[in-house]
Amino acid sequence: MRFDVAIIGAGVVGSLIARELSQFNIDVVLLEKCNDMAMGTTKANSAIVHAGFDSVPGSLKAITNVEGVKLMPALCKDLAVPYKNIGSLVLAFNDSQMAHLTKLLIRGNKNGVPKLRIIGQDKLRELEPNVNINALGALWAPTASIVCPYELNIAAVENAVSNGVKFIRNFEVKSIKKQSDGAYMLSSGKDKLQAKYIINCAGVFSDTVAAMVGDDNVEYKIIPRKGEYFLFDKTANGLVNTVVFQCPTKMGKGVLIAPTVHGNVIVGPNAIDIEDKEDCSTTIQGGIEIMTKARRSISTLSPKEMITAFGGLRAHTEGDDFIIEKSKKNNNIIHVVGIESPGLSAAPAIANMVKMMLLSITGELEEKNGFDPVRPAPVRFKDLSDSERRELVKKNKAYGRVVCRCETITEGEILDAIHAPAGALDVDGIKRRTRAGMGRCQGGFCGSKVVGILSRELDIPLDEVTKFGKESKVLLKKTK
Repeated sequence: MRFDVAIIGAGVVGSLIARELSQFNIDVVLLEKCNDMAMGTTKANSAIVHAGFDSVPGSLKAITNVEGVKLMPALCKDLAVPYKNIGSLVLAFNDSQMAHLTKLLIRGNKNGVPKLRIIGQDKLRELEPNVNINALGALWAPTASIVCPYELNIAAVENAVSNGVKFIRNFEVKSIKKQSDGAYMLSSGKDKLQAKYIINCAGVFSDTVAAMVGDDNVEYKIIPRKGEYFLFDKTANGLVNTVVFQCPTKMGKGVLIAPTVHGNVIVGPNAIDIEDKEDCSTTIQGGIEIMTKARRSISTLSPKEMITAFGGLRAHTEGDDFIIEKSKKNNNIIHVVGIESPGLSAAPAIANMVKMMLLSITGELEEKNGFDPVRPAPVRFKDLSDSERRELVKKNKAYGRVVCRCETITEGEILDAIHAPAGALDVDGIKRRTRAGMGRCQGGFCGSKVVGILSRELDIPLDEVTKFGKESKVLLKKTK
């Protein structure tokens, strides 16, 4: 197979780049080493569209964050992705932290963040009645929002594929060799393909990919920074109305408490630099640290409403800024390295930036007739009125069979997820697309039914269905 452009890594950044490039008459392939998109940092982060006051003025983080905030509402509308503008607060508990809020305010103003202001206790308690009584004030950023990162990622891939991009799963790039005609041969060890241009969006492995083409720059070195999170049941909804931060440290924005677009509450993360780029484990020590710090913001936070814990990795570099640049040794390669927070917020702007960089290499590209930026909204049975539900069930009885009781997800929605462009092939793929298994019982009721539907629709034996691809089989063997 030969392509014009190969994008390595199907996280939210790589997927949005693929969508941007699908506007042109070129052959684009999006490569992912896992069984699905959104399997790295994108699936496990804070889900915040940061206002943009935290990054150093003039840095790529600051520039792309603020631009990304402007682009995100229209993007989410086009891709039918949940998005809510709820604002954020950075709490201060002493005079020193109040002074730090002033520094953040000045920095935010330099970055071009609108409507920032420091508020006192009265306004703070008006916005957040449950906030700790010891909080003296806060930095109020009305432009901050929340979004579902993996749904944005999935929607971007679906839209890109609908517009002609090829999505190849389970293709871990293990070598890149330049050919005599100037193109590059990418090999997974098992399969090979060629591309004239390469865009490296490999997340925590972006330094590894860069080294394959001779760019083993010390500034590219990724330090995996692990963060652990707790997700609380929807019974905790209303605990906070905005994204509630504490004053940031050199390790990041610290432990936050925020609503999710689906009505849960997310708490975390901590920040630990590790060596293992696959280690997303959670720990007792991490849990204690997160709850202790979170209760400083909301003292009534209770673990009894917690339904799951998870960990994620950030692609941190010593330079503490995004690296988005052409390879110094290969003219047709672009590296996108060190995309940690605020990477989700900045992703739409990064995609535009990389598109313009590619155009500077290739020259003008012909725009595609019929490019459609809109991804049709998936059916969300839970959100429909009774009359809409009746009409839907009349057309397709599969929508009348509820599979996930906690989230009211029907068989029809699961079938849609499997048969969508770049559809789900495993249990976690169904979970991220439909929320089946994301409720209070965490798949205890619906898990077996989802396995059965995947087996039937993909025409594979029950014991070949996986949780997230490769050897993560849900069932080992038949016992009776």
